[in-house]
Amino acid sequence: MNKLGFIGMGNMAQAIADGFIKSGAVAGENIHAYAPNAAKLKANADRIGFCAVGSMKELTDACDTLIMACKPYQIPAIIRDHGDSFSGKALISIALGWDFVTYSKVLPDDTRVQFVMPNTPAKVGEGVFLFEALHSLEDDERMQVMDAFSRLGMVTELPPNLMGIGGAITGCGPAFIDLYIEAMGDVAVKYGLPRKQAYELVSATVKGSAALQLETGIHPGELKDAVCSPGGSTIRGVSALEATGFRASCMSAIDEIMSMYEE
Repeated sequence: MNKLGFIGMGNMAQAIADGFIKSGAVAGENIHAYAPNAAKLKANADRIGFCAVGSMKELTDACDTLIMACKPYQIPAIIRDHGDSFSGKALISIALGWDFVTYSKVLPDDTRVQFVMPNTPAKVGEGVFLFEALHSLEDDERMQVMDAFSRLGMVTELPPNLMGIGGAITGCGPAFIDLYIEAMGDVAVKYGLPRKQAYELVSATVKGSAALQLETGIHPGELKDAVCSPGGSTIRGVSALEATGFRASCMSAIDEIMSMYEE
């Protein structure tokens, strides 16, 4: 991974490029990017510190490792027009739905492919990156890529058949957690807390509770029970959540996402 090239420079690509540079995983002069909106690309390059290029050809000529970071619907045209130039290169794809098997059908046989599913907390170095176990990177190359992504959060490997559920939890999950933060913030405002302080308290509580479970490995039900004193306020709140189907709603949200894979 001597020269890294981003195909597309949206929000996630910006977060990854920024994290790579700030952490020292990849120097800014070794990161190139191409996107159709040249003015926006240059502005991002000046702000983050990578090198903007003017064409896909310039990108593929300069880089040995490419990150497919554009919208999934744009990929077929990119492969049609530039797929041959991927020959002999490593391709890291963060585009939803474009896994190893999908790429193996349309790219030159000597293109080395790794599918990665990121999530939005990568923007603050707290992301989760799911690496598909099926890949064609060289061992040392993959270790280097995984190390770079680990600077932005947790890196874990999943078999292809679990990438869907893993992505539903880590990729869609932040939206559900944000919804919870918003709801708890609203009720805090209802009872007098200023909104900014309400969000700070709720978000810090979510962060701390997650850190406690990750660090200790204690079952979340046990952690919940430890807060619920007999006849106390917390168990009354838990009872209200159960009565309105809180856990069932969480499961239903994931069921709805997973049903897309059956259509």
